[in-house]
Amino acid sequence: MEHERPGEFDLIRTYFAPLASDPGSLGLTDDASVYHPRPGYELVLTKDMLAANVHFFSDDPPEAIAAKALRVNLSDLAAKGAVPRAYLLGLGLSDDWTAQWLERFACGLSGDQAAFDVTLVGGDTIRSGSGLQISITAIGEVPDGTAVRRSGGAAGHVLYVSGTLGDAAAGLKERLDPGFLNNLGLTDDDQKHLLHRYLLPQPRVALTGSIRSFASASMDISDGIFADARHLAKASGVDLEIEIGALPLSPALRKIQGADKDLAMVCLGGGDDYEILCLVPSDATEAFEASAADASIAVSRVGTAVAGEGAVRLLQDGQPLGVGQLHGFRHF
Repeated sequence: MEHERPGEFDLIRTYFAPLASDPGSLGLTDDASVYHPRPGYELVLTKDMLAANVHFFSDDPPEAIAAKALRVNLSDLAAKGAVPRAYLLGLGLSDDWTAQWLERFACGLSGDQAAFDVTLVGGDTIRSGSGLQISITAIGEVPDGTAVRRSGGAAGHVLYVSGTLGDAAAGLKERLDPGFLNNLGLTDDDQKHLLHRYLLPQPRVALTGSIRSFASASMDISDGIFADARHLAKASGVDLEIEIGALPLSPALRKIQGADKDLAMVCLGGGDDYEILCLVPSDATEAFEASAADASIAVSRVGTAVAGEGAVRLLQDGQPLGVGQLHGFRHF
């Protein structure tokens, strides 16, 4: 009930102060926190906003909503080779929030703080008139001068992706239209895998050292491989040639591909993968692959950078693949 909900400062003290373990956060009792990077390190900052019924469903578990909001930010840090350290949380609560919901939301943050060794250092909470909104600013560290940008690639560098692609987009289709996947020969376990990949992305934090040591350009895949490859190509001033058969697919997505190739292509470009897309100089590929294996992260060679100005070409067995214009997720 409305009168049973804590006020703003009780809310902070009860749910969020326990998450603020860094001494500089002062238990969230001051107007701002003080954060000290380690000597010889510089900060990498990123922000992603999530809105109900755009990036998640209002009836998703609160723990999962919290974890996704944090993880998509950690994914950006990982792509820069930055080790996550802390984050700021902006929370716009809709009028129907409850203390129980907020407790579960904070539990989701607490679990991921432990999993990824990060801590809350501040934020703000407001009433939202347009549904739940979450804004996180994540803070990471890299040794001075070692952050990996999108712009360092060159012709001859090899294009890699981590993990598998298209699972989250397929999971979203099932979430929007329950039973959609039943007609494609997928088992219950396949469907659970796809739904889980949409609900809870896995930021490749373990790959940060490999990216920092060997990648010339890097970003995470949030809007789909085809759209984000164009961003990487334009930033580096190269064209990218992607071998479509080399794109890594989970067993579940391979079943979708076997039933409907066009649908599989749509899923591949659908976004929400939060995998790493990076370029590696050809003389560093073996070392990069070995480093990724040591980190227990699968990486796949999927293409090559060639001279150009930002185009992306899809190939099948080395030949141009005519699939029309492929777009990723668009906000506007």
